[in-house]
Amino acid sequence: MYDLKVVIDKLKDIILEETKSKKVFDKDVADALAIPQTTFATMKKRNSIPFKEIMEFCATKKLSINWLFFDQAIDMLTEETEKYFHIHYFADVRASAGGGAFTFDENYEVLSIDKTIMNNIIPSMNTNIEAINVDGDSMEPTLQDESIVFIDRSQTNINKDGIYIASTTAGLFIKRIRQRADGMIELISDNKAYSPEIMLPEEVQIVGRVVGNIESL
Repeated sequence: MYDLKVVIDKLKDIILEETKSKKVFDKDVADALAIPQTTFATMKKRNSIPFKEIMEFCATKKLSINWLFFDQAIDMLTEETEKYFHIHYFADVRASAGGGAFTFDENYEVLSIDKTIMNNIIPSMNTNIEAINVDGDSMEPTLQDESIVFIDRSQTNINKDGIYIASTTAGLFIKRIRQRADGMIELISDNKAYSPEIMLPEEVQIVGRVVGNIESL
């Protein structure tokens, strides 16, 4: 069981070091995680861990999430690599209904996350997992705006039901994808307010299948 109070104390140490303040309060941690103070107070009382916000904080600050939860130092990871998943988190990448062409590049943070944490998010893991952000409400209620989604890069066969990330000539999409009888590719939103996008096969490259997610608060 993770203890949010212990994690908060460590976050306070980080904020204290950065700000050189004499005292750091819970409200400062809430602000750093972009969580409303009243919501944060309730989470602390219930020991409800804001995994998404903490993951983004660690990626921004280049911190080990394992240190926060398990006192696991980075130089110890090489000794027990079998305990960890190493995920490329593209914190600046947002999958939506367009916004310009995109290809995955080297601008990512490596998150070394204990399997105990990841098994709570993704029951079945492999070594091809990457993480990006959701932008917009086109996949609601399944995926919320600002969620982090985990992508299995090895799963590109759209004949398998699920939600996929597609790099297209119109931008990066997160949709349900199927090939029609006429050969055209249909990108389908769960939010019925959005009409399907129809594209030529050569305009769509499947990046991978969404296998898990962490919702924003």
